[in-house]
Amino acid sequence: MSFPEPTDLPQDNTENEHTAQKEQILKQILTPEARMRLNNIKMVKQELSDLVEQYLIGMATQGKIPGQINDDQLKQILLSIQQPKRDFKINRV
Repeated sequence: MSFPEPTDLPQDNTENEHTAQKEQILKQILTPEARMRLNNIKMVKQELSDLVEQYLIGMATQGKIPGQINDDQLKQILLSIQQPKRDFKINRV
């Protein structure tokens, strides 16, 4: 059984505080439906949800979000952030 090193504890506290601040900001700027969608995306695509969260928090701290973002607006943000999928067409001779 291993115990955490004493130096690891302050880092965990600051990490927990950072996560709590991030969640608080997201609660303020997202409607419940949009938060649920973002949480669902987090379960499937962690990288995409991290990008969206960083974008939303950045916009909120700059004061560029006038009210709460609803589910439809979040869908538009997701579409703009996602990289387009490549379609491959194979022609057989």
